[in-house]
Amino acid sequence: MATVRHWAEMRESGFVGGILLLYWLHRLFGRWPFRFLIHAVVMFYWLGKPTLRASSRQYLQRLHAATGVPGHPPGLRDSLRHIALFAETILDKLLAVAGRYPFERVRLEGREQLQAAAEAGLGGLIVTAHIGCLELCRAMAERNRRLVLNILVHTRHAAEFNRLLKRLNPANDLRLIEVSEVGPATAVLLAEKVAAGEFVVIAGDRVPVFASKTVRVDFLGHPAPFPVGPYVLASLLKCPLYLLGCIHQDQGYTIHFRRLAQRVELPRGRRDAAMAEYATLYAQALCELLQRSPYDWFNFFPFWDQDHAYPR
Repeated sequence: MATVRHWAEMRESGFVGGILLLYWLHRLFGRWPFRFLIHAVVMFYWLGKPTLRASSRQYLQRLHAATGVPGHPPGLRDSLRHIALFAETILDKLLAVAGRYPFERVRLEGREQLQAAAEAGLGGLIVTAHIGCLELCRAMAERNRRLVLNILVHTRHAAEFNRLLKRLNPANDLRLIEVSEVGPATAVLLAEKVAAGEFVVIAGDRVPVFASKTVRVDFLGHPAPFPVGPYVLASLLKCPLYLLGCIHQDQGYTIHFRRLAQRVELPRGRRDAAMAEYATLYAQALCELLQRSPYDWFNFFPFWDQDHAYPR
């Protein structure tokens, strides 16, 4: 019988280490040698990780069935392209934190409401996803001193990767808050951040390591489990809820902002239904972004079946 494993148990550190090596080669020789060498790294992991291959193809096939994107039935070549884009995105993460990414290639979309709130000293909660290059969002926020992001991470694996990013730029203030669970002390800390006009960022597309309630809502034509934590937290903090996404566009990226709710209300008597409604808004917005950039989805585990067993 297969062992049930949480997504957080699937270490990416070896892959990240390989990309870090290629990052230094990029500094010496540029992007095209990096792209030539990355094919070997991508092929190694694609061939050696059956869960990665299966999860990539499942996502691409369901995206195509639900939306018609990417315009043809996805095959093995599409899955390889998916993993290759992930590899290039990791390089861009490192370049962004090191201050070496060409920021003129980044477009900002829908930032007006968030910018106005930041300038007025009004904080909020931002729900994001594992798409695109979110480190660019951090770097862009640092360039705009009025927008302060505090990022919740649920695993030590994420913290390890961010320590690697810190090594690339010791002056970079990542403002990471590692949590095993959101208890009273953490809730008080986050409330203080929001009251000070800062923003709390939390992923909405992975079930946390700690026990967490989920709701199943439609995502690409199939019911999928989404954590309710972002909506419960926004309700407790009594603050607006925003979506933050980052996708490839042309030769760079588009950072997309959207306000999902001015105030998250979870009324007694229909609390579960309300949480499902907010999760549905999030899932629909995520689907819209992935239609624009289908290979930007970086959840390489059985997303729709997180409560089932799957092979190591």
